[in-house]
Amino acid sequence: MAPGNPQETRAPGEPQPFAYLSAPNAGLYGGILETFSRAKERFIVHLRPEDVAAELRAEADDALTDALDQLVRWGNLRSDADTARVTTVEDFHRKRNLYQLTAAGQAAGQAIAFYENAIGRRGQLQSVALADIAGQLRGLRAMAAEADPDPAKVHLLLLSLAERFSSLADNAQAFMSALRRAIDFSDGDVDGFLAYKERLIDYINRFIADLANSGAAIAVLLAELEDAGHERLLTLAARREAADAIPEGADAEQALALAEKRALDGWRNRWRGLRDWFTSAGAGHPSQARMLRQAAVTAIKQLIDAVGLLNERRSGRSDRSADFRTLARWFAEAPDDEAAHRLWRAAFGLTPARHLTVPGDTAAAWEEADPAPSEPWAEAPPVRISPQLRRTGTYERRGQPGKVRDRTAERELLRARAEEETAQTAAARRRLRTAGPTLLSDLGDLDPRAFRLFLTLLGDALSARRPGDTEVTTMTSDGTLRVRLSLVDGGGTATVPSDYGILTGPEHVIEITDLSGGAA
Repeated sequence: MAPGNPQETRAPGEPQPFAYLSAPNAGLYGGILETFSRAKERFIVHLRPEDVAAELRAEADDALTDALDQLVRWGNLRSDADTARVTTVEDFHRKRNLYQLTAAGQAAGQAIAFYENAIGRRGQLQSVALADIAGQLRGLRAMAAEADPDPAKVHLLLLSLAERFSSLADNAQAFMSALRRAIDFSDGDVDGFLAYKERLIDYINRFIADLANSGAAIAVLLAELEDAGHERLLTLAARREAADAIPEGADAEQALALAEKRALDGWRNRWRGLRDWFTSAGAGHPSQARMLRQAAVTAIKQLIDAVGLLNERRSGRSDRSADFRTLARWFAEAPDDEAAHRLWRAAFGLTPARHLTVPGDTAAAWEEADPAPSEPWAEAPPVRISPQLRRTGTYERRGQPGKVRDRTAERELLRARAEEETAQTAAARRRLRTAGPTLLSDLGDLDPRAFRLFLTLLGDALSARRPGDTEVTTMTSDGTLRVRLSLVDGGGTATVPSDYGILTGPEHVIEITDLSGGAA
C-alpha cells in the first residue's frame, strides 16, 4: 500500500464502507448496494445472489459472487449461510449465502445519496408549501383556542409545519443559487438560455405574487398564535417527544425533564426561525421572505440585462469583452516582445511620460511654435526642466507662496471656445438635416465638423442594423437626431466628398431629422 494512504491507519476488521468508490469495479459495487437499498425500502432484508442478478439484469456468475464477498470484507454487507434450500448433503457442503446491508453500509449509502442530491439539486420555488404552512398555522390556531388540545394532533401539526418550512427554505436557497449560476454562465448555451428565460421570469413573478399574499397572511397567523399562547403548544409537542427518550442515569424523572427541556428548546428555535422568515423586526432587520422577494426581483433584472447583452452580441454590435478577447488573441499571435510592446502602445497609448509638470516658459514656447500633432518629439520644442528638479527630485520653491493668479482671461477664452464649438455643432446639424429621404451621393461636399458628425451618425445606424436587415432607424445618445438608413438594392457605390478625402460605400437612402426643433 502506498505511503500516506488513510487505509493504513485502519485497524484490522474495521469497516471501510467507502472503499468501493475508488475500486476498479465501482459501478458494479454501486449498483449492488443500490439494489440492497431499494430492497430495504420494500422491507426486504436478505437477498440471494440470483435476486441481485435479477435486479441488475445480469448473470449470477462468479464475478457477481466475488463482488458480494468483497463488499462483505469492506463491511458494506453481511453474509449468512443459506440453509433454507438444503435438501441433500451436496447442497449442505456447497457455499450458499444470504446477504444483507450492515449499519455501516446503510449509513455510507445514505451519505453518498445526500451528497449527490445536494450537488445536483436545482431547487424550486414552492407556492404550494406557502399554502400548506398557512393551513397548518390555522389548525394550530384552532387548537390553541381549545382548553385541552390533543398533544398528538399538536405534535403532528408542528412536525408537518417544520418539514414544509424546512423544504421551502432549502429549495428557495437552492433555486436562487442555481439561478445565479445560470445567469453567470449564460454565455455557454445562448439558445437554451433565451428559450427558457420567458418561462423562468413568469415562474418567478408568480412566486413573488404568492409570497407577497401568503407571506402577509402567515405573518398575521403567527402573531395571532403567539397572542393565543403558542408556548403551550410547543410544550405539549416537547413533552410528547421526551416520552420516547431513553432514560439515562439513576434518576429517571430528572432525565425525562432534561429531555423535555432539550425538545422544547429545539421547538422554540424552529418557531423563531419561522417567525424571522415571515415577520420583519424593524427597518434594519427585514424578514427572509422580503429579502427573497428582493433577490427574485433583482434576478429578473439580471435576466433581462443578460438577455439584452446576448441580443446585442448576436446582432453583431461590438462590446468591450469581445474587443478585449480580440486584443488578447493579437497579443498571443505577436511574433516577438517588440511587436507586443508596439501593440500595447497602439492599443492603450501609454507612452512613457517625459515630465511631471509643464513650466510656464515651456508652455509659452509651445504656444508660439504651435507644433503639429504629427511632429516627432525630437523635432518639437523641448520640455525645459528645472535644475532643482534634476538635483533634488522636487519642484517646490522655498519662500513665500505665490500669489493667486487671475484666471478671468482663461475662463473667457474657454467660454468663447465653447460657444464657438456649440455654434459649429449646430451648423453641422443644420447642414446634415435633410428635408426627406436623400441618397448618400446627394449629400454634397461636407465641411470637417459636419463630416465628423456624419460619420458618427452613420456608424450608429450601421451598428444598430441586424444582419440581413436592409433598413434601420436609430437616434443619437442625446435624443436630438433621428437617423433612418435604407440600403438601395442595385444602387451601386455612393461617394461623399470632404476635406479629409472621399468616403465611398454602398448606396443608401438616409433621412436625418432634428428632433430638437432646430434649436442650437
